[in-house]
Amino acid sequence: MTHPQKIKIITGALLTACFLTACLPGGGNYSPAEPAGFFTGIWHGWIAPISLILALFNKDITIYETFNTGWWYDFGFYISIIAGFGGLRLLRKKTD
Repeated sequence: MTHPQKIKIITGALLTACFLTACLPGGGNYSPAEPAGFFTGIWHGWIAPISLILALFNKDITIYETFNTGWWYDFGFYISIIAGFGGLRLLRKKTD
């Protein structure tokens, strides 16, 4: 791997990390006046594994946003959890 390729990979990884951590649950982005909604629930479900790991190092980060719209947030969260992690089953090879 050449030097420019390494720089591109490192830059891409850092930008991805910054993008993902900008919208983590519990980060203070939401309040009772502006709760997290359905699409935020979908996003938080997709990044739940990352949130879990980062929560070990930062007590302000959670897996689930407490300031949410209720049922709709939960619905989006669980749909993305099921689709994201349940979808991994489709990648496994069937053995007979």
